[in-house]
Parts: sequence; structure tokens; C-alpha cells
Amino acid sequence: MYALIDAVSFYASAEKVFDPSIRNKPVVVLTNNDGCICAVCPIARKLGIPKFTPYFKIKHFLQKHGVVVRSSNYELYADLSDKMMNIIARYSDNYYVYSIDEAFLHFKNYGGLIKDWYQYGHEIRRAIWKETKLPVGVGYGITSTLAKAANHAAKKLNGYDGVAVIEHIQSGKAILERMDISDVWGVGQKITKRLKEQGINNAHQLSLQSPKAIRKQFSVVMERTVNELNGISCLSWEEVKEPKQEIFSTRSFGQRVTNIYTLKSALATHGAIVARKARQQSSLIKKLLIFASNSPYDKVYYKQAIGYRFPNATDSSCEIASAISQVLANIFLQGVQFYRCGVGAIQLESRAYQQPDLFLPSNVHPQLMNCFDSINDRYGQGTLQLGCEGKIKTWQMKRHFLSPQYTSNWRDIPKIRC
Repeated sequence: MYALIDAVSFYASAEKVFDPSIRNKPVVVLTNNDGCICAVCPIARKLGIPKFTPYFKIKHFLQKHGVVVRSSNYELYADLSDKMMNIIARYSDNYYVYSIDEAFLHFKNYGGLIKDWYQYGHEIRRAIWKETKLPVGVGYGITSTLAKAANHAAKKLNGYDGVAVIEHIQSGKAILERMDISDVWGVGQKITKRLKEQGINNAHQLSLQSPKAIRKQFSVVMERTVNELNGISCLSWEEVKEPKQEIFSTRSFGQRVTNIYTLKSALATHGAIVARKARQQSSLIKKLLIFASNSPYDKVYYKQAIGYRFPNATDSSCEIASAISQVLANIFLQGVQFYRCGVGAIQLESRAYQQPDLFLPSNVHPQLMNCFDSINDRYGQGTLQLGCEGKIKTWQMKRHFLSPQYTSNWRDIPKIRC
């Protein structure tokens, strides 16, 4: 049996943890630079507030209905996520953190130890709520894809109270018939469009398709998805969450950048993020794209993007910072008020299959980067950084509605007065 535990509107729910005064109010969370709505709590969802709507378009509606608005507090979310995952790990000998608010469990050796999966799911929910005040949904399935479907039912379909169990195909049919094809694990937008053109609109209809025919039209992963919907376990969570083929870090500035040193600091920071993400998925970077621009709404639009190819693929933050320094003079233009910049790894190689160069020295520094990542993982990202990133980042994004960083900043630690 598999299980998927997923937090309900994680960002919005996290905002309520240390602020009881807003627990019964509608809450939305905004994206970077307070641009769009990225999270809507269940209370706000009843008002019909759509996700990914620009904040300025819906600002007056939110004020009218007394909706609490928050900027993304990534430091708080990461800490609460870590606490939630530590609790989940206590309930199985095999678990996998799938995202910041999702984790899979596999009860391979539990056999008859758990008599009632439904009650066990509520036990997990109570423990997470008691220790973190985060609401979660728990879905069980005989395959990981069916566990994902059960979790969808537990959180979003009427008739379920936070826990759903698919112990056999018959019990799963009622859920799959009510589940849109776009909600099936591993089915993206393009595949959804193609399936709906063929009249396959829900998960049950997909389960009735021939796996071999689906494989010919789409991929091996989609063939396995069909088998999983029919109770044949053949898809691991690592296979659905494949390594990214490209990695980008880009963001608009909180205030315009007009000097080359500030632009270098911003690009170096984005480069360090790209390098860290590449290391996390055991990839090496062969080619970088480094770019910056002003706003397309300025009188004269300026955008410059330069590709940089490494002699040997690397995942070293130092090598990427060096590459940025080499091309910076060709990107910066005096008089331009830069609005946005970014760095992208557009050609990646697997570390496991790297072909070294006989004549060039290695530009990968595994011991240094492992030490670098270990310190930042333990004490928080940014504890250790490159000098060219700069200590004072005046270009950082706007977060006008930022809540206190209750768990990561000494001045924001909650105070209890007795």
C-alpha cells in the first residue's frame, strides 16, 4: 500500500500557523514581487478567488471581502515543511519527499500491522495538526498513482473528510470517474489537451485505454500511468519527477538597477541558485544563458542575452560566477534602468555519465561544493555565499505584505506573555 500526504493550500495554511487571528479568515499569498496570487486558502476559495490572477486586478475585490493578503514567506514555508516531513517519516519505514508540501509513504513491510487504513490516516492528520497546525489530506492506494488520486479525493471531492482509501479497483472507480484527466499524476497540459481531443476526459476513461496504444501515442511513462490506474504497480515517484532538462533562476527587481556592480550581484545570486539546483539533481552544466533587460513598457526596450559554453561541464558556483564576470561587460549598458535579469542552464549533462577531457583540468569542485551546501542546508540558504553576490541586496524583490519570519529570524520569534 502507498500513501500520499499533501498539505491543504500549503502557503496560505502556513501563514495561519503563528497568527491565530487570521485562522478563520480568507487568506491569499502572492508570488514574487507581489505579482500574482499563488495560494488561496479554502475559505478564500469559496469567494471564487482564482489563482495566478495579477494582484492589481483583484486588489479592490480582496479589500471588499476582507481577504488577508500575504507576500511569499519562503523562509517560514521551508521550516514548516521540514517539521511536517519529520512527522510523516515516523509513520512508515519508507518515505519520499516529493515537494515542499507532499510526501509519499510505502508500507511494503507493514502487512497486517495496520488494521484500518482510514483510522491510520486520521492519526497522521491529527499528529501533523497538533505539532504544526497544518491541515493535510491523506490518500491511500495500491499504487502510487492511485494514492495520488485518493489524496485528490480526500482534499477536493465531496464525501471525504481528509482521508480516502483505494484498496482495490472497484473502490477506486468512484473516485476516478470524478477526477478530471488533468489531475492525474504525470499528465501535463499538452497531454491533457490531446487526450480530451480523443474524448478521454476523466481518470476512469484513461484507465480503460490500451496501455500499448497509449505508449505509441505518448510515452512509456504514460503507459505505466494507465497500468497504475488499473492497480499494476510499475511507476516509482522518481520516474515521474524526472531531472529537469533546463534550470532557470530569474526575477524582476524590487527597484530598478542602474550600475554594473548591483547587476553583477544579482546575476551571481541567480547563478548560485542554478548551480545548487543542478547539484541537487546530480547534473552538470555545459552551457549557460545569462540575460538582463529593462521593462518592455519603457520607451526603448533593451534586452541582452549571452550564451556561455564551458570547456568541461560543471556544477561549481565559483565557475558559474566566473562565467558571469566574463560576459557582464557585454550585457550592461550605461543609462539603462534594468528591471529583470536571470541565469539559465540550457544544456545539462548527468554527473554519472560525464566524459572528462584528457587535456583540460577539471572545473568541478565536489569537496568544496559539498561543504558549501552542507553549511547552507544546516544553517539556512545564504549563510555561506560567494563574495560577488554582495551582502546588501538592494535589488531584491518587493514583499510589502511579508509576515514575520517566526522560525528563522531572532527578532520575529513569537513572544508569549503570561
